[in-house]
Amino acid sequence: MTSAGPLDPDEIDDLARRAQAGDTDALELLLGAVQPRALAACRSVLPHLADAEDACQEALLNVSRKIGSWHGRGRFTTWLHAVCVNSARSTYRRLKKQAVPADPTELSAAGPLERPDPRTTSVIAGTRLDLLEAMEVIERDHPQLVQPLLLRDVHGLGYDEIAQLLELPLGTVKAQIHHGRKLTRPLLAADA
Repeated sequence: MTSAGPLDPDEIDDLARRAQAGDTDALELLLGAVQPRALAACRSVLPHLADAEDACQEALLNVSRKIGSWHGRGRFTTWLHAVCVNSARSTYRRLKKQAVPADPTELSAAGPLERPDPRTTSVIAGTRLDLLEAMEVIERDHPQLVQPLLLRDVHGLGYDEIAQLLELPLGTVKAQIHHGRKLTRPLLAADA
């Protein structure tokens, strides 16, 4: 293992295997090595740095708790992307829930509110998060489409990597992504 510079994928996989076996030093090294990648993955979903940092911390905590669920068939970093997508979406939901008052009369007491342009503004960070809103809508009826779509279109993972990560046939992954895109386009166009 090299001591200077970023670790290569084989070194990261090795650390992950050692961490799975209970090596706490390996886990600490692994978390330090993948933290920049995890933050970048979270920022691709939540562009506001503070929100992405919250999601990154949640993702790294999930990695440390659930490292045993990485099966080792694909790269650890591919599995990490899925953990980051889920953490970013979870953080988004939590922040969105906090931003909306529980009592609707609180909104009406303040007078009419101008609806912000969803392409440029979110209730959370003042950034464009219309894709996450679209994923929330799609997930209600088609939950199986969201993760493959985000892994492909936001994180840029290859179809084969996604198929291996989700343990699905390649054709199924491609079909889910295609169908997810068809459902997403009108939702994004409606807000344009």
